[in-house]
Amino acid sequence: MPVQIWDLWYPKAAATGLPFARALVDETDAVLAHAVPDFITASVEDEFGKRLAFGKDLLRTLQSPICLLRRQGETLSREDIWPDASHIGMTVILPGGEAAMLKSWWNADDRQEWRWQIELYNSIRPRQDDSAAR
Repeated sequence: MPVQIWDLWYPKAAATGLPFARALVDETDAVLAHAVPDFITASVEDEFGKRLAFGKDLLRTLQSPICLLRRQGETLSREDIWPDASHIGMTVILPGGEAAMLKSWWNADDRQEWRWQIELYNSIRPRQDDSAAR
């Protein structure tokens, strides 16, 4: 299955910004991201480094612990959300770049507390150029 690199950058920190997360995930048009800053710049690349989509200075839309990043053609959009049943099974990018699957979500009606479960899975896949060296 093809993979993508989702790169999230916090452009308002330090002199030129700081990396927030860089995750390698199975090909998708949407991911969830946890604890994202008020502004992010994001890009999606294919496994060979070709940029597929980009979003600059994506502003927080709601005070929530999760945002939905959606690829529409060459553009990325951000929508901060409180996940519901439709988001179960989606990839969640954590600060630093670990990618997980959302397994469950619950939040109080007043949104002052929440409980969620994720599943982490890792696999070492040989890169295209590594297989030629064998």
